[in-house]
Amino acid sequence: MDYKIMRMLCMFDLPVETDEERRSYRIFRKNLIQEGFVMMQYSVYVRVCPSREYANRLEKRIKKFIPREGNVRLLCVTEKQYSDMKLLVGSQSVAEVAIGTERMIIL
Repeated sequence: MDYKIMRMLCMFDLPVETDEERRSYRIFRKNLIQEGFVMMQYSVYVRVCPSREYANRLEKRIKKFIPREGNVRLLCVTEKQYSDMKLLVGSQSVAEVAIGTERMIIL
């Protein structure tokens, strides 16, 4: 098994017009956070994965709780590709700065 740190980005656009849709959105977001994702910006969450195999297993877990409606996308990039990302306006969130490539952060 090739050990290579990856970043998984979860990008989503979910309807929130009805009570049921808002409930589905909240449950989806809560489950993402329980899986270790942190918000990068609105509707874009990111998580460190220690390997491609781990990312594949995580994708299967996410598929179990995605809402029926809306649009959810996953993108895996290497740590090098992620570090090449340009931030044109704004700044990194506190969670992004604190996490780095670490899998466990004690605050």
